[in-house]
Amino acid sequence: MSPREALRGRAGEAVMGSYVARAEVDVRAPRSAVWRVLTSNGAHPEIMFGADVQSDWRIGSRIVWRGEWNGKTFEDHGRVIELQEPSRIVLTHFSPLSGSDDVPENYHSLRFELDETPTGTHVTLDQDNNPTAEAAEHSRENWTTMLAGVKAVAERAASKP
Repeated sequence: MSPREALRGRAGEAVMGSYVARAEVDVRAPRSAVWRVLTSNGAHPEIMFGADVQSDWRIGSRIVWRGEWNGKTFEDHGRVIELQEPSRIVLTHFSPLSGSDDVPENYHSLRFELDETPTGTHVTLDQDNNPTAEAAEHSRENWTTMLAGVKAVAERAASKP
């Protein structure tokens, strides 16, 4: 049985986790600049709907994103799972706005890969544990917007003397 088949229920229905949302962006800035943007505390209006990010950025530590989206305050949270500076960041993520219970099976993993390119950095973000293709597409759209913000902030920082 293939891994894909193992993620399907008896009737062929997809079970939680079988859809991955992928967002990518090319950033005209070195990986170190992109890494700093992704692992800094505080808020940037362009990133995560202007959420304030707080973590001590150590393996196993808590990460919290606080902000407002569509007139609703939110406090998403998760844990830092892996940090391989300057190439990989893996976090867990849960959003109470999802309406799901705050239990481990409802968390997503967010995997950021930062690859050096001749003109800067290619960032790939994968979010797992989406229950449907539609949910994965919705997440992909949100993460694409977030990565556009990372691009703007990192490029602005890299252009300063």
